[in-house]
Amino acid sequence: MKSVVEDIKKGSFKPVYLFYGEEAYLKQQYKNRLKNAVLPEGDTINLSIYSGKGIDVKEMIAQADTMPFFAEHRLLLIEDSGFFKNANQQLAEYIPSIPEETIMLFVESEVDKRGKLYKAVSKKGSVVEFTAQNEQTLTRWILGILKTEGKMITSGAMKQFLEKTGTDMERIRQELEKLICYCMEKESITEEDVAVICSEQTENKIFDMINAMAEKKQKKAMELYYDLLALREPPMRILYLITRQFNLLMQVKELSEEGYSAKTISERLKMAGFIVRNCLRQAEYFSLKTLKEALQDCVRMEEAVKTGRMNDVMSVELLLVKYSS
Repeated sequence: MKSVVEDIKKGSFKPVYLFYGEEAYLKQQYKNRLKNAVLPEGDTINLSIYSGKGIDVKEMIAQADTMPFFAEHRLLLIEDSGFFKNANQQLAEYIPSIPEETIMLFVESEVDKRGKLYKAVSKKGSVVEFTAQNEQTLTRWILGILKTEGKMITSGAMKQFLEKTGTDMERIRQELEKLICYCMEKESITEEDVAVICSEQTENKIFDMINAMAEKKQKKAMELYYDLLALREPPMRILYLITRQFNLLMQVKELSEEGYSAKTISERLKMAGFIVRNCLRQAEYFSLKTLKEALQDCVRMEEAVKTGRMNDVMSVELLLVKYSS
C-alpha cells in the first residue's frame, strides 16, 4: 500500500497495478484514490471500465493501445475478471509492452501467484494484497473516526463492538455510523450503546450455535438455526459457515496444543487477536478427534445435498442433533 501512496503523492505511476485480497473496503478506497490521481475529475473519455467474466481481451488491448485524448494518461479499470485465476496467455504477453501513456488497474478477489499473468504484472508494475486488518490496526482506525466526530469509546465497548462486527472494514464503517448517530448527544460510547444499536453478524450466531452444541443445549442450537432461516439465510450458507468454524477451531486447537501462544496463532493464521481468543475458548469444548469428525460430517452433508440425497434444511438439523446430544 505504501508504494501506491508514494506513486499518488509523486504523480508517477506504474504501467499496471493489481489490487487483490479479502479486504474489500481497502481495495475500493485505494482503487478510487488511484483513479482520481491518474485522471482529472470528470474525465470519462480516457477511462475504460471492464467488469466480470467474459471480457473481450482483444478489445481491451486495442483500447489500451489507443492514445489518451488531450490528457497524460488513459486508464483501464478491470474488476473481477478472473484473469488471474484462469490462465490468459494473450494478456500475459501484452503486459510488458503497455504504452507509457496507458495505466491498467486490475481489482480482483483471488489470484494464482504461479500464473504467467501475475508474474508479468509483478515484473512490470505493482501488486498489492489487501488482507484483513489486525485488531490493533482496526482499533486505531475506529478511534481516528470517532475522534473526528468528537466521540470517545470505553475499552469494553470497543471490544464488544469488534466482536459484533468482525474484521470487515465496510461492515465496521456502517455499524460505526449507526453508533455515532445513536450517540449524537453523548461524548462517550458505552457497552450498552453497542448492545442496543449494533447488529450481530451471521458468523456470531454460528459461533453461538456451536457453543450450544458443545454445551449439549440442543434446543438453543435449533432455535439459533431457525432464527437464521427466518432471516432468510440459505441452509447451505449456514452449513458452509459451520464447516468453516469447525475448520478454524481445529487449526487453532492444533497450534495451541503444539505450544503456540494466542498472539503467535493470530499471526500464523492472519486473524484478529479477539477472534483467536474466542476460538481458543470454544475449542476447549472439543477434542481434535471430534473436530475432525465434525468436519468430515459437514463435507458429507454438503455432498448429500448436492447429489439430491438429502434436503438442505435437514442436513444442518442432523448435524446439530448429532453434536448437541
